[in-house]
Amino acid sequence: MTDQAPAASPEIPGKPTSASRTTLSHIMTHNDTNLLGSVHGGVIMKLVDDAAGAVAGRHSGGPAVTASMDEMVFLEPVRVGDLVHVKAQVNWTGRTSMEIGVRVLAERWNESAPPTQVGSAYLVFTGVDADGKPRQVPPVIPETERDRRRHQEAQIRRTHRLARRRAIRELRERRAAEGITD
Repeated sequence: MTDQAPAASPEIPGKPTSASRTTLSHIMTHNDTNLLGSVHGGVIMKLVDDAAGAVAGRHSGGPAVTASMDEMVFLEPVRVGDLVHVKAQVNWTGRTSMEIGVRVLAERWNESAPPTQVGSAYLVFTGVDADGKPRQVPPVIPETERDRRRHQEAQIRRTHRLARRRAIRELRERRAAEGITD
């Protein structure tokens, strides 16, 4: 699944960012840990994908699939007993794709401090129809200055994704033309 060129559709009205924003919360248990006693990064990544998928489905009004994870940053370890909150929202939409921004926060079980940000991620989802083919999604309408900043940053990430994809394709074509095979 790939990003499609952004285009607003007169048939599909836009939706505000707040319409699909969500928070998924989960208590970390011993089943979630690695050999060091902290929560596996993959467990956090699954929660991120779950929350982002819920947002993408809500925003698009139907099924959506993960097309890519642009970036996953782990800022601090998550421990057993931590209450993890995964906050997700649509940052940007194209014709069939959506960038979902995700923040991961943890409340330490033995502290009465506010939640700490422990990670963040950007995922691209594609709306799909019953046959699994890309389908058009509603444009997102940023509501706040923060939403507008996130929308602009998402456009920059999209430009970089497309440039990277194009550069790799061109390199492979050059290598193939030179008879170089892997």
